[in-house]
Amino acid sequence: MKPDELLAALPESLRTDLLSCYEAICRNYTENRWEPAELNGGKFAEVAYTILRGALDGSFPRKASKPANMLAACRALEGCPADPNRVGDRSLRILVPRLLPVLYEIRNNRGVGHVGGDVDPNHEDAEAVLAMANWIMAEFVRIFHGISLHEAQAAVESIVSRRHPLIWSVEGVKRVLNPSLSARDQVLLLLYAEPAWVEIELLRHWVEYSNLSVFRTKVLGKLHSERLIEHDNRNGRARISPLGIKNVEDMLH
Repeated sequence: MKPDELLAALPESLRTDLLSCYEAICRNYTENRWEPAELNGGKFAEVAYTILRGALDGSFPRKASKPANMLAACRALEGCPADPNRVGDRSLRILVPRLLPVLYEIRNNRGVGHVGGDVDPNHEDAEAVLAMANWIMAEFVRIFHGISLHEAQAAVESIVSRRHPLIWSVEGVKRVLNPSLSARDQVLLLLYAEPAWVEIELLRHWVEYSNLSVFRTKVLGKLHSERLIEHDNRNGRARISPLGIKNVEDMLH
């Protein structure tokens, strides 16, 4: 599915704003720009609230609006009558509304956006913003397309790959911003950042490995034998496995 098709049940203006805020959060996180990532978390919360309100009211506004009091506005959503025939009823009334004030709290009271906050913007806050935005996006895709949570998460990952400051993407080229890492670890990181198969020649180009034959046997072959990746030699492609994902996340943390 194309990004602009993921939330086709929403008005175009709200869909565009939501995707724009979400992609900005991911982009700023990847570039270590913690403060903008958190500020966009606040904007994301405003758009998400507007979508929730519209879904529960049965009519979406043309533009996103900021409630006078985010916490009170989200609590009011919990008072909306339950509707067992409404897709995602509990998420719309309870689950997502309980997350949005947290995004706003990080925006307003964690040293973001104004002088005098109690702490400086930091990596951990940005991690929290990204994780909450990922989950809300997956819920919205599931609700407004009637697909499973697993399918929704796969769809979200198709918009923006797994993000980490070590992985940089520029004009279709991905690089690991630590050249001291082995080719093996760079391959794992690069495949981690991709939700689907990657052509082996493209992967070799990203790692800047000189010999394709040696790359296939010494790097991809060994990773395949360890079950960290699936090396589809016949079709010239590779994909990270669940074990490989765990290996990368252990390495990154």
